[in-house]
Amino acid sequence: MGEEIAISLKNISKCFKCYTHPVDRLKEIFLPARSRANEFWALRDINLEIPKGETVGIVGKNGSGKSTLLQIIAGILTPTTGDVTVNGRVSALLELGSGFNPEFTGRQNVFFNGRLLGLSQKEIEDRFEAIASFADIGDFIDQPVKTYSSGMFVRLAFAVAVNVDPEILIVDEALAVGDIVFQHRCMRRMRSLMDSGVTTLFVSHDSGAVKTLCNSAVMIHEGKIYFSGVPNAVIINYMKLVTET
Repeated sequence: MGEEIAISLKNISKCFKCYTHPVDRLKEIFLPARSRANEFWALRDINLEIPKGETVGIVGKNGSGKSTLLQIIAGILTPTTGDVTVNGRVSALLELGSGFNPEFTGRQNVFFNGRLLGLSQKEIEDRFEAIASFADIGDFIDQPVKTYSSGMFVRLAFAVAVNVDPEILIVDEALAVGDIVFQHRCMRRMRSLMDSGVTTLFVSHDSGAVKTLCNSAVMIHEGKIYFSGVPNAVIINYMKLVTET
């Protein structure tokens, strides 16, 4: 029997409609025969299979479609065309503070996010001290999240993401916000999860981290898979593209 597949993407494309004027969106609802939108295809015909336990780095220039791809895998966005199959509990650290209610305290957000990820109240209670210790934001854990700095946001968000027993972990550039000590702590924790068999998707502009952490890598360019393979080869091709454009 072949490898178990954690993530399967078949012919995935994603189109966003862009309107020149907000009222054009309303007009299109009432007069659907006439489109008033400009189409922007963020992804085109993405085919990718990721075996369970694999750590995959995803690289590409800003606007290449990386974040859109991760949001589709995480179930936040629906593809315009194609099929997505994800086998396992997904914990995603995407846009800074995404999923946090700014009016809730850090503690309340921990419990809220834990329930969204499928944990019971008891399971979150059992993990709370580990989450709070990892985040290391002191008494701010009981302050509204809207009072947090960007660094505190990412500390708490990452602490939740890695302490809910994920089977698939998605990290999108968020670690660039934290201080160097916290970044090293995150890297050690990610390495521990990878060694335990957690499938990981890691988006970063840090080529060294991609080469160090990942088994394979994929380069996205203009919404398509431009190159894939071992991390070093992908990074070389990525650097060539960046320096030539």
